[in-house]
Amino acid sequence: MKIGVLGTGNMADALATQWVRAGHEVFVGGRDEQKARRLATRIGGGAGHGSLPAAADFGEVVLAALPYSAGADVVRELRPMLQGKVLLDCANPVGPGFRLRTEGGPSAARRLAAAAPGVHVVKAFNLCHEDVWRMTPPVFDGQPLSVPLCGDDEAALALARTLVRDMGCTPVAGGGLDRAGLLEATAALFIGLWVAEQVDVRAIAPPLAWATGPRAESA
Repeated sequence: MKIGVLGTGNMADALATQWVRAGHEVFVGGRDEQKARRLATRIGGGAGHGSLPAAADFGEVVLAALPYSAGADVVRELRPMLQGKVLLDCANPVGPGFRLRTEGGPSAARRLAAAAPGVHVVKAFNLCHEDVWRMTPPVFDGQPLSVPLCGDDEAALALARTLVRDMGCTPVAGGGLDRAGLLEATAALFIGLWVAEQVDVRAIAPPLAWATGPRAESA
């Protein structure tokens, strides 16, 4: 699969490195093309590098590893190159006090979709620190990490599921793009609990068998 990467930060590094290891072709694009070159060299595997438009044009799937504040503007500029493609959004619009910067408005993912109609946005990979995505594979207590996906286009979701599995993770249906805001709110909650309270968020939910309450034989 050809994957364009918009951005040269830690998430771009972690995810693109895994996809190169899985045999995909990657092209890194940045406003600073020297940073894009350095990242492509670090990723290895023949990864290409250049401008943001070049990365958008290259990929059948494009990763938007961009700050929330810049994402919609960049995607709007790249709309001609992104038409009909899959755009993976991993941004977390989390600000001071672990509050959502979307302020009750559209999610970061919905803002990208509005900036470039005709682009198939899928929300993914926003619930973990970049170093988790560098694990080969991300497995905890013998269980592969699950990755929720939110999107409206089934073909786009199928490609996203492939990229999740290629990292050794398990894709999970999170619903349509209208539910992407729930993933972003979950990230805000989790980050606040992890960082401010030092809480293991796995401890706040019961096992699946108990999700609807005690089973009859346990009552």
